[in-house]
Amino acid sequence: MTTRFLTTAQRVIAEEAAALTTLGAALGPSFDAAIDLMLAARGRIIISGMGKSGHIARKIAATFASTGTPAHFVHPAEASHGDLGMMTSGDVVIVLSNSGETPELADLVAYTRRFDIPMIGVASRETSTLLTQADVAILLPQLGEACGTGVVPTTSTTMTLALGDAMAIALMEHRKFTPENFRDFHPGGKLGARLAKVSDLMHGGDAIPLVPAHTPMSDTLLTISQKGFGVVGVTDTDGYLAGIITDGDLRRNMTGLLEMTAGDVMTASPATVRPDTLAAEAIGVMEGKITCLFVTNDDAKALGILHIHDCLRAGVV
Repeated sequence: MTTRFLTTAQRVIAEEAAALTTLGAALGPSFDAAIDLMLAARGRIIISGMGKSGHIARKIAATFASTGTPAHFVHPAEASHGDLGMMTSGDVVIVLSNSGETPELADLVAYTRRFDIPMIGVASRETSTLLTQADVAILLPQLGEACGTGVVPTTSTTMTLALGDAMAIALMEHRKFTPENFRDFHPGGKLGARLAKVSDLMHGGDAIPLVPAHTPMSDTLLTISQKGFGVVGVTDTDGYLAGIITDGDLRRNMTGLLEMTAGDVMTASPATVRPDTLAAEAIGVMEGKITCLFVTNDDAKALGILHIHDCLRAGVV
C-alpha cells in the first residue's frame, strides 16, 4: 500500500516539476512588461482570482506585501457587490484564471477597462477573453493536470504560484529589498528572531561594564561582579574601547593580580560588532568561544554589550 501511494506522490511531483521547467522556458517579454507595469504603479497591486486561482492570488498578494510591494487580494464575487471601489487609478490589477473565461471575473475585468486601470492577465488560453482584454498577457503552458483526470487544479495552480513568486522576487531585487527591510514586515516569531539586530538585544547605558585602563584590579573585579556579564571592557584615555578582561585573562594573571591595573591584564583589540549587525551574525562571531561581544560604532566607542544568552532568549540560533 505504501509503495503504491509513494509512486503516485512521486509521479505528481515529477509532473509538476516538469511543468515549472516548461513555464520557465516559456516566459518572455510579457513578464518584463508586467514587472515594468507594477514598478510604475503609483498605488497598490490588486490580485484576483476565483476558486483555486483565488487561493493562489491570496498567497501572491501576501508575498508581494511582505517583500516591499503593497498588494492585496480582491475576491471577484465580492468585487461585484461593492469591492470594485477598492481599485483606483494608479493601481495595477493582476487577474488569474486558468481558462481565462471565469464568469465571476467579468465585472472586475470590465471595471479595469472602464476606468483605465492597467491589468495583467494570467491564463493558459491565448485567445481567452482575459488575455485578449489584458494590457499585459502572460500565457501559461497548456499542460495536463497532475491528477490524471484533467479536472483537479494541480499543475496549473503550481505554475501560477511559481509565477507569482518569480514576480515578487523580481520586484524585490529591483528595489534592493534587504533582510532588514524584510524584518520590518516580520517582527514576530522565528523569522523575526533570525532577523533581529544587535541593537535590539544589547544592553546599553549604565549596564555596560567598562573601566578605564588605569583602574586597579581590585576595583575592576568589583565592576565585573556588579555588572554580571563576567567580563569588563577597558577604555583608553579618550574613552574608546581598548581591550577586554575575561575569566581567562584573570586566570593567566593570578600571580600579583591585585597589584595590576586593568590595562595590564586586558586582551587588546577584542572582537566587536556594530549595532546594525544581525544578531545571527553576532553569534557567528562568537563561534562558541566568546560569550559576550561589545557593540561599538566606527570609532570604537562602546555603545553596548551583547551576551549570548540574550540571543538564545530571543530565539536567535
